[in-house]
Amino acid sequence: MYLALLELKAARGRFLLMGSVVVLVAALVGIVSGFTTGLGDDTVSALRGLHATHVAFAEGTKSDQFARGLIDQRTATGWTKEKDIEATPLGVAITRGTTDRDVEVDLAALGVAPGAFTDPGAEDGHRLDAATPQGVVVSRQLVNDGVRIGDSLTIDRLGIDLKVIGTTGRSSYGHVPVAYMTTDTWRQVRFTTPGAHATSADLPAQYSAMALKAHADLGDKALAEADRRHGTATVPLEDAFAAAPGYKGERLTMTSIQTFLFLIAPLVVGAFFAIWTVQRTPELALLRAMGASRRRLLGHTLAQAAVVVAAGTAVGAALAAAVGLLVGEQVPFSLPASTLTTTMAAVVLVGLAGAALTLRRVTTVDPMTMLGAAR
Repeated sequence: MYLALLELKAARGRFLLMGSVVVLVAALVGIVSGFTTGLGDDTVSALRGLHATHVAFAEGTKSDQFARGLIDQRTATGWTKEKDIEATPLGVAITRGTTDRDVEVDLAALGVAPGAFTDPGAEDGHRLDAATPQGVVVSRQLVNDGVRIGDSLTIDRLGIDLKVIGTTGRSSYGHVPVAYMTTDTWRQVRFTTPGAHATSADLPAQYSAMALKAHADLGDKALAEADRRHGTATVPLEDAFAAAPGYKGERLTMTSIQTFLFLIAPLVVGAFFAIWTVQRTPELALLRAMGASRRRLLGHTLAQAAVVVAAGTAVGAALAAAVGLLVGEQVPFSLPASTLTTTMAAVVLVGLAGAALTLRRVTTVDPMTMLGAAR
């Protein structure tokens, strides 16, 4: 280890250059990971916040289930009578609105039953109440856009007036901030046609899906039987994320970028240490001639790789975290400490794996090389 540190000091220029490359790779991996998590949250954070275990869609709907599928009242009532399952109707629709202070916003209208497990409550103001059917609770992003408690929010083209009665935390669907409303109000937003003035009683008693909270001991067989009874297709909540617009494509794109970065890191580190090993072959041969064991030479090489990769990764992690602090909530970026730690640990492992590719040459150095060079 002492000799390894001496070499790091003697050839600090080369190792600093290599360390800089590791820093950039680690920082890029961390930043991509932050955007992957952030984009995912910005697409499905509202679904994650439902506190559901499963979602039941209309049978036969294969894609964009929240937009294309509809659950009728008979099916919804049937699900609420199932044993070992809490079920509540859920409405999802994306629309636009304008406040009485001329603030124009895009919003994802989520229809939930007040008091149900899907009800987000309220951090400020009042929560949803069936006695105030036109009241809505808006997410923090809409507050940042200028929507305030007490505002009157008119849905564009439909003329439906809503009253902002409370606010909740960050919540979005399909990169659009959420406004929570009662299921009756959601039906007005979803089914009212421009120019019409229909009441809730005149609109179809239908919903986008059923949010389910199944007991832990309830198996897939019981859910499948319930699906057959009600004509639905139930999926775990995580699988329902794919029904959000753009979720699958974004995940595939960002995951592909991460994968390529994890492939690049060991190749870059391995190439550096391969060249470094070739350049110091005479020194390794001398150590072997002096009695150094192959195990010691392996430890010597791995110690250098560990110092360079670990130090570079630590600096890269700090840069990625700094980027997260810099962008704040201006862009969909989320890099929790657990995600950052896991990602950087993976970078260290693949970096050391790249260095391990050069170990064979270290162990096969012939001490006669040095003796022959002395002639």
